[in-house]
Amino acid sequence: MPRPTRLACALVPLALAACDEAATTAASGAPLTRMPTPEEQACLRDVTAATNNPDVVLLGSEFSQAGTSVRVGVGAARATWSCTAYADGTTGNIMSLVDEGAL
Repeated sequence: MPRPTRLACALVPLALAACDEAATTAASGAPLTRMPTPEEQACLRDVTAATNNPDVVLLGSEFSQAGTSVRVGVGAARATWSCTAYADGTTGNIMSLVDEGAL
């Protein structure tokens, strides 16, 4: 195998691992089982306050320098809410993603 090909083959797994760190989600829609990041914890805290429901779980997140987009499941039905978390511990854009018109 030529040298450039070996180098490319060695770097591809590292690039894929970096992608995995940037976007974390449970493919099945089930809650994640790892410890939430500080940004994810901020969204869990503020979605709990916004919904007045302490039954919240982390469904997934995507990191961005501008703010981490977090998906939170609320209540027994795990109704999906979204939140943007910032490195300074603040959050914004808290909203339900449930089709309330169908209720």
